[in-house]
Amino acid sequence: MNVLTLFIFIPALFGLLILALPSSMRQSFKYITLFATLVQLALSVYLYANFQTGAAHAGISNESQYQFVQKTEWIGINLGNAGRMQIDYFVGVDGISILLLVMSAVVMVIAVLASWEIKDNLKGFFVLFLMLDMAVAGVFCALDFFLFYLFYELMLLPLYFLIGMWGGVRREYAAIKFFLYTLFGSVFMLLIMVGLYLSVTDPQTGNHTFNIIHMMNPANYQSGSVFALAGNATLLGIPARVVGFAVLFIAFAIKVPVVPLHTWLPDAHVEAPTPVSIILAGVLLKIGGYGIIRICMGIFPEVAVQSSFWVGLLGVVSILYGALNALAQRDLKRLIAYSSVSHMGFVLLGIASQTPEGMSGAMMQMISHGFLSAMLFFLVGVVYDRVHDRDIYNFRGLATVNPEYTTYVMIAFFASLGLPGFSAFIAEAFTLAGSFKSIFIPKWMAVCGAVGILLSAAYFLWTLQRMFFGKELLKGGQAWKDALTGLKLREKIALLPLAVFALMLGVMPSLVFGKINDSVIALVQFLQPK
Repeated sequence: MNVLTLFIFIPALFGLLILALPSSMRQSFKYITLFATLVQLALSVYLYANFQTGAAHAGISNESQYQFVQKTEWIGINLGNAGRMQIDYFVGVDGISILLLVMSAVVMVIAVLASWEIKDNLKGFFVLFLMLDMAVAGVFCALDFFLFYLFYELMLLPLYFLIGMWGGVRREYAAIKFFLYTLFGSVFMLLIMVGLYLSVTDPQTGNHTFNIIHMMNPANYQSGSVFALAGNATLLGIPARVVGFAVLFIAFAIKVPVVPLHTWLPDAHVEAPTPVSIILAGVLLKIGGYGIIRICMGIFPEVAVQSSFWVGLLGVVSILYGALNALAQRDLKRLIAYSSVSHMGFVLLGIASQTPEGMSGAMMQMISHGFLSAMLFFLVGVVYDRVHDRDIYNFRGLATVNPEYTTYVMIAFFASLGLPGFSAFIAEAFTLAGSFKSIFIPKWMAVCGAVGILLSAAYFLWTLQRMFFGKELLKGGQAWKDALTGLKLREKIALLPLAVFALMLGVMPSLVFGKINDSVIALVQFLQPK
């Protein structure tokens, strides 16, 4: 079996095992899930170690330039004189997706470790968790648009129930809001997917195809098709390819999330249990950025160039608006949620620059934020599981109560605000360098990005000062002090590797850049006007 296929479906196999086991074995479910994610992590390390780099492997519009590929006919229907409808099980990775696979595998292990505090309906929780894990892996690997859409939609169901059943007081509201926002973008994405299918043909068979790589080649488009997503065709007086790009961009922007499509995120984070918050911030937001790069820019490169100013503007607005909202929060989880909106704005800014530096910075930001946001939400969960309170004003002097916990918080905060030596500094520095260099966006956008970094320092340092330093004063008195003392072994096992990754990627960014460089350069060249 192809190693990539094994990587995708390992969670499903263990999910079926949990379903088959009696509920009386409820305590074993968490260990089975942990083992499944560790196997997946080992496979991701194998994929990373065996991923080949070099000019021969650079490119985004040729099937031969993807690695660990498996392509098998999945659905085939004869259409008579109209040819044949064929949907392939087509998976593979390039430099853009390989690091996201590794990052998502690490975050999933951390999320399982955070799930130890879940007490109710463990079978349901871990089956849904593993279904979500499979869907995430599939999204990053799929090279057939139908398969991509299937995995993309499959994420909705487990997340809806994980938030709605195991969340906080307003969990139903948060779950429905998340579901409707995401479904809104997905429904219209389906229309564009069908339009692309009817516009694109396989050069070998002449049949219509969902192959994403074929969709990147203008020679494979047929003019005069039903949707006519090619040439100078129009829809409602607007160029059809502009409509296609805009609809897909909105669908992925909801996931990023981009202001003003972000309002589901703070509610979902606040109400979701800790492991789901870790997955939301660490993995789900990156699927939005990945979709913009792989689908929007890959299939509509000329529209991506024309729209670079607006994409950059949305990135700047997200950076500043997210940071200013974070400054106003009292709930620690909501503060980190808004900081995610701000930090993901740098991904859009780097993408809009369409320079090798900016695109590399955007990719590094997604990887860095995946680890750091997982660490931040895990740290919030440590406090909340003990005292069931997240109000910043109810804590003071935690550094004397739990110095070990404070050390990890300081690492996470300083890494997130972009202190030199940590991964976020490299990501933000490259993003700003690419933005200054870019001919597609104005220089003032890079300046606004720098202001966003300053604001992030403000809200992280204020929180650090307010909660951890000064005279010890806890709302719950001695009971809180006793509960907040020390870290469990499980918590140390989860936090230590995340802290190491944040430092290691800041000191040795070549671990990321070495793998993504060829694909980033190929993408930038692909975007250049022909």
